[in-house]
This record gives sequence, C-alpha cells and structure tokens, in this order.
Amino acid sequence: MRPWQRQDAQALAAIANNRNIWNNVRDFFPSPYTVADALQWVAKTNTENPLQNFAIVWQQQVVGGCGCIMKEDVYRKNIEIGYFVGEPYWGKGIATEACRLLCSYISEQMEKIRIEACTFQNNKASMRVLQKNGFYLESIKRKAVFKNNELMDEYGWVKLIR
Repeated sequence: MRPWQRQDAQALAAIANNRNIWNNVRDFFPSPYTVADALQWVAKTNTENPLQNFAIVWQQQVVGGCGCIMKEDVYRKNIEIGYFVGEPYWGKGIATEACRLLCSYISEQMEKIRIEACTFQNNKASMRVLQKNGFYLESIKRKAVFKNNELMDEYGWVKLIR
C-alpha cells in the first residue's frame, strides 16, 4: 500500500475498467474506467491531508486501490473504508492484507473509534476479507442499494479500534 502516483494511471485504468469490479462498487466509480479517469483520481488523492486513498501494490505492480471516507458532524469518530483488487489478482489474499494495512494506518494516524465498511449482498469475498480483519456484521439494510436496475441488500460491517 502506497500513495497513488501519476505513473499509476495506465495500470489503474487497466484493472478498474472491469464490469465485475464495477458491479460491487458505488456508481461514482466510473464505467468504463479510462486513463483520464485514473489521472483525475490520482490528482484528487494527491491533495488529501491526511492521505486517505492508496494504491495496492503486489509484486511491484499496481493491482488495486483502497481508501477511506471521513465521516463528519456527530459521526466524526467514524471512518468508512473501501477497496478493490483487479480480477486477475482475486483469491490471493491481497485484499485481506490491504484491508489490514489500511486499518492499521487508520488506527495509528487518525483519531477514529469505528471503522465501517459496506458490501452488497452478493459480494461474499469482500465479506470474508472483513471477517478476517476482525469486522463484525452490524446491520443488513434491506433493499438499500439500487445497482444495475436491481434492488439489493447492503451489509454493514464494523470494527472498533479504541
């Protein structure tokens, strides 16, 4: 896990331009995902203080991304995380390790109490990543997600770090 760099744009676009990834992320994630989208993302992440989004690197190549969204107001002690790994790298434990590193970063660098993550009902692999990292299922929001013209449940996962 490391900060995004401009030279990552081509690799990011190559792995992120994948319908199977897009099916499991929020709609603000572009599809198709172009090099221009990747360059825009990298530029945005370079303005963050503290850093909130990172490239996932495995065997010296960018294979995915992870990051967090700061909560505000009365939820300011909460943070939401997300991650994705390119399909050729699924099943190798990369997302599990990236999630572990991201949670450690949050615990060490930010004054947060709760780490939250949401998964769509069909994303069993992501649910396992969270379970392996000490998250527990806190809620199931019935028909909370509308993706690909389908209503789905959203699973809310939590890890308390303080």
